Amino acid sequence: MRAAYDALPAEKKLLLEGLVAEHSIYHSRSLHGFTQFNEDVLREFPPVPQVMMRTHPGSGRKTVYIASHASHVIGWPTEKGRALIEELVDFATQPQFVYRHHWHVADLVMWDDRCTMHRGRPYDEAKYRRVLHRTTVSNEINSVERERGARSAA
Repeated sequence: MRAAYDALPAEKKLLLEGLVAEHSIYHSRSLHGFTQFNEDVLREFPPVPQVMMRTHPGSGRKTVYIASHASHVIGWPTEKGRALIEELVDFATQPQFVYRHHWHVADLVMWDDRCTMHRGRPYDEAKYRRVLHRTTVSNEINSVERERGARSAA
């Protein structure tokens, strides 16, 4: 997502400054027909505002921060915001920005969620066993306020 940001036209980078998208597991799952969330799940996983352009605290590089959870741009008409998110996803998933892992026994893949958009792909479940473990390591909280503070200090 850093490479995608770097390749964006200057006017698109400027547009992203300060924009916030609402991220929702309900939205991303509903795109694939799953809408059977009960109230407990909706309470446990509420929508979260996330800035659409972040500055990575380690490298200082800017990155686009969107994916299938991004529902709409807060403060914009819904369809206009969704169109921008779709445009950015299409741009960021061009072949030159995509790494596709070809799995082998004992592979370990790690990534930084702050600058990576990832997607599980279909596979032959009858032929291959898939074991996934997620570990999150962080000493910071992702927040709109932190990003705004970082930009104002720069």
